[in-house]
Amino acid sequence: MSTEHASRGRRGGARQWFTPARVVFTVLAVLALVFIFENTRRVTIRLLIPEVTMPLYLALLAMFVVGALCGGYFFRRRVR
Repeated sequence: MSTEHASRGRRGGARQWFTPARVVFTVLAVLALVFIFENTRRVTIRLLIPEVTMPLYLALLAMFVVGALCGGYFFRRRVR
């Protein structure tokens, strides 16, 4: 194996791993974990008649999913 071939494999190794997309994804993942660990207290939510007690982050996650589904439904209908 020549020296040129060996050095070619190492060139930009750290630069290839630290792409802007990976850095942004890592930062968002860390922020999501911090958010979850900071919002673990239980909250009581009234759903018309029943009262549900759950951690705050689960209630917020459920509302995010409902909002994403509604947004996806209306966006998909508008495109057609």
